[in-house]
Amino acid sequence: MPVNPIYHHTEDKLQEELRWVKYAKEDPKGFEPLYNKYYEQIFRYIYQRMDDKDTAYDVTSQVFLKALNNIHKYEYRGVPFASWLYRIAKSELYQSFRDKKASRTVNVESMHLFEMIEEWDEDKTLENRAKLLKVIEKLNEEEIQMVELRFFEKRSFREIGDILDLTENNAKVKSHRVVKKMRKIFEKIK
Repeated sequence: MPVNPIYHHTEDKLQEELRWVKYAKEDPKGFEPLYNKYYEQIFRYIYQRMDDKDTAYDVTSQVFLKALNNIHKYEYRGVPFASWLYRIAKSELYQSFRDKKASRTVNVESMHLFEMIEEWDEDKTLENRAKLLKVIEKLNEEEIQMVELRFFEKRSFREIGDILDLTENNAKVKSHRVVKKMRKIFEKIK
């Protein structure tokens, strides 16, 4: 599966980000290019997982406030700066769910579901789409995260591992296990 170029960076882009991070560590004004580059991406990530737009804006603000306040703790791991932001976003999302400020949803586009169905060599029917939605409802939180990052956002295993605090190999293994589990559930649904 190809990775999404929106999330995958060239070495030049990674080095440019590192310069921005270095500047942001020295002066908070240096955080602006990182904020501008990733705000919309992080907002979409959060909003796709909750049911309220206003709360999504609030959580996104918290993510960037925490990132700015903790930029000195950032360590380069060979993946885009966004991976660090996604880890913060994941934490803030879960906190919001625990605080009952929002409830968990999975907003998926039909296109993504049809791509998964096609990958399984199944017919792209509305019936199979509905079955796949039922399958996703049976997954736990970590499995849903894996599906969203791998299949809907088309992230590399390295980025998924960094976001979910796993090794790249562990991300591959878990991804394949989730797909196997989903196929098994999919075949049982009438």
